[in-house]
Parts: sequence; structure tokens; C-alpha cells
Amino acid sequence: MDIVAIFLTLAILILVGAYLYAPFLRGYGQRVTQEERALSALLAERERTLDSLQELDFDFKLGKIPEGEYPAQRLSLLQKGAEILRQIDELSAEHPREAAKTGRKFTDEQLEAMLSKRRAERKGKFDGFCPKCGKPVMAEDRFCPACGKALV
Repeated sequence: MDIVAIFLTLAILILVGAYLYAPFLRGYGQRVTQEERALSALLAERERTLDSLQELDFDFKLGKIPEGEYPAQRLSLLQKGAEILRQIDELSAEHPREAAKTGRKFTDEQLEAMLSKRRAERKGKFDGFCPKCGKPVMAEDRFCPACGKALV
């Protein structure tokens, strides 16, 4: 092997090593603490609770949930959401790096306002049900996402 081939191989190995090491230089390899993981889990739980509240309201409007059970289930979800928000506030105060990601702190009234806004956004997009399979379809759908029937 001549000297040029050795230098070329060495240069390629250095470039590949630098490419593989670049994410560590950018900070992608930062360790996540247990508290940051807990905060992330709480944020995900907050989103699930908001989605559950939306689904509960939607099912109640469709008549799937009896009127006697609806207030208790809604109150339970609101209390769960409020507790999650309190825990997020506590963890955010302890970890300012993650607090920047969570945004502001929410009260019960703000949570209700967020739900109303999401309902209004969702209401404008919903267009009924598929005549073939009965699944919900959106206004911009040309075909049912579940069964593929044309929605002309």
C-alpha cells in the first residue's frame, strides 16, 4: 500500500469520527434528571386529561352518556386536571430549564377556557358520519378514513 492510500484512509476515518461525535458537541447527549422525566410525564398526562374531557363532552352531546353520570365524570376529570396542573407548577418551580418548556401556569378558569376554545375549533371541522361504517368524518375529507367510501 502506498502512502497516499494510507493518508486517504486516515482522513476518511477522522471525518467519520467527527461526524459521529457531532451530536455530543451540540448537547444532544445531555442527561435528563428524574424530576425532568416526571415533569414530562405530567405534561403528557395533562394532554390526555384535556382529550378525555373533550371526548366526554362529545359523547354526552351524542347521548352516549346518561345525564346522571355526566356531571360526576366531568368533575372527576376536572379535579384530576387541576391536581396535575398543581404538580406541574411545583416541579416547574424546582426546575427552571423545564419551566420554560411548559409555558405559563393554568388556573381552573384558564383550563375551562382552553377546553371551550378546543371545542370551537373541533366543531368547525367535524362534518358528520360516514354513511357506510358510521365513523366520524371531517369537512375536508373526500373519502372515509376508516372504510374508504367516497363522500361526495
